[in-house]
Amino acid sequence: MKIYFQLVAALLLPTLVAQDGPKRPRITGIAHAAFYVSDMAKARAFYEGFLGYQSPFSIPRKNPLEHLVWIKINDRQSIELFPGSEVSPEADRLYHIAVETDDAEGMRLYLQSKGVVVPPKTGIGKIGNKNYFVKDPNGNTVEIVEYLPESWTRREQGKFLPETRVASRMSHVGVMVGQFEASMSFYGEILGFVETWRGGAGKTLSWVNLRVPEGEDYVEFMLYSKAPTKDVMLTKHHICLEVPDVAKVRAILQGRKLPIGCKEPEAMKTGVNGKRQINTYDPDGTRVEIMEPGTVNGKPIPPSQAPPPAPLPPYQASPLATGATKN
Repeated sequence: MKIYFQLVAALLLPTLVAQDGPKRPRITGIAHAAFYVSDMAKARAFYEGFLGYQSPFSIPRKNPLEHLVWIKINDRQSIELFPGSEVSPEADRLYHIAVETDDAEGMRLYLQSKGVVVPPKTGIGKIGNKNYFVKDPNGNTVEIVEYLPESWTRREQGKFLPETRVASRMSHVGVMVGQFEASMSFYGEILGFVETWRGGAGKTLSWVNLRVPEGEDYVEFMLYSKAPTKDVMLTKHHICLEVPDVAKVRAILQGRKLPIGCKEPEAMKTGVNGKRQINTYDPDGTRVEIMEPGTVNGKPIPPSQAPPPAPLPPYQASPLATGATKN
C-alpha cells in the first residue's frame, strides 16, 4: 500500500508543480501607443494644437533637435512620439503598444513560464517606470509597464489636462494581425484578454475586439488577407479616442487650424459596429479614430460569424534603429 501511494504521489507531482507556477498579475488598461513621426514639430501641432492635448515632458535623443515627446491623454494614458530618423522612411509608423500591469516583474516571470521570450530582468525606463518589451505572434511590439510612485508619470498626476482635449480617454489601439489563432492564444489565453465583439466588412472577418482582463480598454485586431502596403498599415494601426458626441467634436475641430500636411478629417459616419465616428490623420497619415462608446440606436450589433482570413506571415514591423534606446 505504501508503494502504491508513493507511485500516485510521483504521478501527481508534475501537475501540482504546474498549478503552483507563476500567476498572471493584473492588466488594468492600455497605457500608451508609440509612433515614429517624420517631423516632430508638425506632429506636435496636430496632437497638441489640433486635438488639444499637452505634453508633460520629453527626453532628448541623439540629435539635439529631436526629442521623444509624451502627449498626455489622461493620468494613465498617453501617446509617445519618437523621431522618425530612428527608422527607415518606409518603415511602419507604429513602434509599440503598451499595457499597464500592477506587477511588471511578476508578469515577466509569468510570461516566461508560458514560453514567451522575455528580457533577463525588468528594467526601469528614463521616466521612472518599470518596463520591458515582448513580441506578439504578428511581430507587434508590446510593452509591459508598471507605474511607480516616484516616476514622472505619477509626478504629473492631475496636470497637463487642458479643457481643449477632444477626448479624455483612449478606448483602444488597433494592431495588425495576420496570425489570428496564435494571436487569440497570446492575447486571450496568456494575457487574459476577453473578446467582446467581432465584425466583418465582407466574406471574411475584419476586426476582433479583446478587452484587458481587469479594465475597460481593449485591443482591436485589424485582420488582413494579403501583405499590407505602408498606406494600409497607417490606416489599420491606429488609436481610438472615445467621446460622448462625435458631432460636437467634429464642430470643434472645424473651428481649429488643421496643420499643414494633414488630411482633412473624414465626414461623420456610422461604422459596422453601429457607432458614430470620424477619422482624423496626423501629418504622417497615422489614423486617429474618434468614436462614441455606444451604438446609434442603443442596441448591440450581433458579432460577425464570418471566418478569419487565412494565416499570413508576420508583416515587417518597425525595428529600432541600431543604437536606439527605449524610453
